[in-house]
Amino acid sequence: MAFELKQSLKLTQQLLMTPQLQQAIKLLQLSRQELEQFVASQVAENPCLEEDMVESPEEAAQVERERERTEEQVISESIQQAGSLVDSAGGEGESGELDWEALNRYQEQAPASTTAAKKIADEELPNYENMISKVGTLQDHLLTQIGELDFDEQELKIASLLIGNIDDRGYLTISIDELAEAESLDLEQVDGILDTIQRLDPNGVGARDLKECLHLQLRNSHLKNGIVELIVENHLRELENRNFAAIAKAMQISLEEVLDNVHIIADLEPVPGRQFGATEAQFITPDVYVFKLGSEWVVNLNEDGLPKLRVSDFYSTMMSDKKSKGDEKNYVAEKMKAAEWLIKSIRQRQRTIFKVTESIVKRQRDFFDHGVEYLKPMILKDVAEDISMHESTISRVTNNKYVHTPRGVFELKYFFNSSVSRADGQDMASESVKRMISDLVKVEDARRPLSDQRIVEILEERGIQLARRTVAKYREQLQILPSSKRKKYF
Repeated sequence: MAFELKQSLKLTQQLLMTPQLQQAIKLLQLSRQELEQFVASQVAENPCLEEDMVESPEEAAQVERERERTEEQVISESIQQAGSLVDSAGGEGESGELDWEALNRYQEQAPASTTAAKKIADEELPNYENMISKVGTLQDHLLTQIGELDFDEQELKIASLLIGNIDDRGYLTISIDELAEAESLDLEQVDGILDTIQRLDPNGVGARDLKECLHLQLRNSHLKNGIVELIVENHLRELENRNFAAIAKAMQISLEEVLDNVHIIADLEPVPGRQFGATEAQFITPDVYVFKLGSEWVVNLNEDGLPKLRVSDFYSTMMSDKKSKGDEKNYVAEKMKAAEWLIKSIRQRQRTIFKVTESIVKRQRDFFDHGVEYLKPMILKDVAEDISMHESTISRVTNNKYVHTPRGVFELKYFFNSSVSRADGQDMASESVKRMISDLVKVEDARRPLSDQRIVEILEERGIQLARRTVAKYREQLQILPSSKRKKYF
């Protein structure tokens, strides 16, 4: 058999995404804070891109008047804005706009690893609060107290090193032997400074494990006695599992004595740094507002804080100047094109968020009118078909985007829930069932908490059919302990 080399031409079709469409997709999945940071970086890098600043006193006065508008005026005006926005959003295939049909075709033909694998598990959606507040850090609190003590320079150095190795929970994360060796310090002096820190507020801070933390609190609060100390020292596992009978048997005392001392331990704090919080302040700025005007729910985009961009007049004039050189013109032309596409991409992002939110409000009207118990089952495909977009586009739009409603601030993903069957043939959202489980646990008898099986039976009486393992899964998602650990003996 003979082999030979040949050249041939072959015509094939390959689906590619333009850089502009890639940028639009990137902007869709950014949170509001990330978008603001991205825009700021683009303004700094692209000389043709600038913010449309208010310059004249008349414009400044107009802005101030806008800020003073009442909520009712904002709602009324948003109706007209909504109508015009929907009209403009409908022309996505027109010249100059982004080709979302191309995106839909791309996503439909993309490999499963890039689409199906990224679909969210609709029933695993958490609740969200509007804001996590922040107090001073635990380390700052300890250093302030140390500063009030009569420490010399060396003692202050050791105290600062120890406090720097205390985590947000309030536990010391390094052994004093390691610290003394690493910093060439006297071990006995380090131990003495640690003892001082362990007597500061919050009670139990500076412990190396849970056992020491509880012992420190008992000592500092003058609550220690023989029985309670022995329980902490030898029976933490039984204490965790609420096996009080085993503790009584091992210590050869009555169950009543065990319960009396367990009551003391229950009032202690296993995480001394909890009150200071382990997270930085997280403020959620809603991307969109939903108001009720009369009998109708109105969607209004939140444009506050988003920079209004425009292409620089200076560089636009330069492009029309015949004296400009070829290289200069090419550079400016490239930057102007990038600026124009960024502005269009941001507009398209806002329009898409509006359309998705409007579709959600339309389908979840009962939730907005009556509350979470009336949340309907809904999946990404429902909204995707409603506004003629791909499911993965809806997933990007709803990720890290928040809506402010009269019932609170929610991530848009919150409204997507799997269905739970009812005896009457109608389905309800899994989030509504979770709320029922939470409400049942809140009013249960603490001495006889509801087991998962009992919750199944109560839900069945209400026409909701769930397996026990499903109830257990929902309970865990709600961070509710099993009945054996919820039971109270005193």
